[in-house]
Amino acid sequence: MDKTGFIEIRISGSKGNIELSPDNYDIRDIISLLENVEDLLFPVDKKDRPTISYKIEEGSVKHLLKTSLQYILGFNAIIGQINQSSNIDFLEHKTAKAFESIQDTAKKREYVFSIQTSLEKSNTIVIDRNTNYYRSESVWVDAEFYFYGKLTNAGGKDKANIHIVTDELGTVRIHTPIVFLEKYENNLLYKSLGIRAKGKQNIETGEIDTSTLQFIELTEYKPKYDEYYLNHLIDKGTKTWAGIKDKEQWLREIRGSYEA
Repeated sequence: MDKTGFIEIRISGSKGNIELSPDNYDIRDIISLLENVEDLLFPVDKKDRPTISYKIEEGSVKHLLKTSLQYILGFNAIIGQINQSSNIDFLEHKTAKAFESIQDTAKKREYVFSIQTSLEKSNTIVIDRNTNYYRSESVWVDAEFYFYGKLTNAGGKDKANIHIVTDELGTVRIHTPIVFLEKYENNLLYKSLGIRAKGKQNIETGEIDTSTLQFIELTEYKPKYDEYYLNHLIDKGTKTWAGIKDKEQWLREIRGSYEA
């Protein structure tokens, strides 16, 4: 059996004139926190994650979340880096969003969150109404994307979306106008398709904020090898580069300060 450790999230504050305790800490707050913890530890692949067990204790409210020591070590490094850099721009999207959610609660309820691990000399991060753990808006820009794969779901009662399974990102959910799905005559499910979409992308890491994806249009998906077309591109490129003596220097000049 793997060695385990735990994350401790201590929340202090009050509800009116009553000090916060497990007896007056609402179940909705517990559910919200547990969802955030899963994203803190496992922002990408939740399918094969280890078990996270949970216990709540006095003090004012102390959440203990036990899981594999490997992930506790990783999370301890993360909160150490946050303390050192005083920002969360470097985090995976879902991890950063979980910290933002905790920060929102701290400001709204005037709670103080103290987060640490069971490790000896653990790093600790404190989030309260005076901290500002939000991502920089300048890091995220509008962009367009093409996703290719098999469509596994389409629809929704109020907010419709399409689910497409891709090789690079796994299953991607794209918000889609209901009117498009109503008018589309052919069955989309389990067909290999291309989807053009818009959303937010991190200009430093290239990460896509999949929660912002909006459908633009369907595109053709023909993943066949076209030898003639490929040879044509190679021949065209060879002739274009023929007159350039120092190709690496030419590339550096074209890129300018991009690589600096």
